[in-house]
Amino acid sequence: MSNYKYSSDPVKVMWVNPLGYTDFDDPIAELLAEIKDPRTHLEVVSLAQPVHTPHLEYRVYEAMVIADLVRVVRQASLEGFDALAIGCFYDLGLEDARQISGDMVVVAPCQAAVQILTNLCNRFSVLVGQHFWIEQMTDRVRYYGQGDRLASMRPLGLGVREFQADKAKTEQRLLDAAQLAVNEDHAEGLILGCTGEFGFFQELQNAVGVPVIDAVFSSFKMAEYLGGLKKQLGWQTSRKGSMVQPPEEELRAYKIFDAPAPIGNRIVIR
Repeated sequence: MSNYKYSSDPVKVMWVNPLGYTDFDDPIAELLAEIKDPRTHLEVVSLAQPVHTPHLEYRVYEAMVIADLVRVVRQASLEGFDALAIGCFYDLGLEDARQISGDMVVVAPCQAAVQILTNLCNRFSVLVGQHFWIEQMTDRVRYYGQGDRLASMRPLGLGVREFQADKAKTEQRLLDAAQLAVNEDHAEGLILGCTGEFGFFQELQNAVGVPVIDAVFSSFKMAEYLGGLKKQLGWQTSRKGSMVQPPEEELRAYKIFDAPAPIGNRIVIR
């Protein structure tokens, strides 16, 4: 008799916009509602920040929000979420978040997108917003062991706030960069290298004829999938070696998480 039991309880997934800037929350929640398993409990949240950084293009901005992100991860684990996706392609704070996530699985867009696409092709390119992003994103791809399969990073010359502001312009920039990546760099698949590039993958995929991975969709579906595996098979975040979580007595003594988690906007889709 098998001990593996199907759980009828819904998988609980939190998708975190690591900004106080909320304009993307509703459209992302609507898109994820369309692709989630009907049983999945989804929440899209953004941070409550005294200073609202509209993007995380600069490492300085990342540094300012990682502590708040970690507090949200801690709160999500206490609320019984099975998985959480960090909504930034830099995968900011990913290792820090995993260390405090309890038995909750934590994923991020770059790693999720690369893991999915390398099952579909041998060489891939990433379409990024601006040239100065490339160094940090390339380091991430190398860290995940896929540097040899990276054909190129193609910049669009657009910032995060510009992707959704003029969609026709973004579509053309994406198409131009995608054609160069496929025809000149010999990419066999593409990744949209910013969560702000949501909503464009389908038409681009049809136009260039290779798989195009949307970073929002890939991170959410990876979180949903791993959250389900955690419930069914007990595959959860390790707590050995480098994954040891800080002792609870230290967290209480230092009052690290005594303040409320800085969750601002919160959209619940049951």
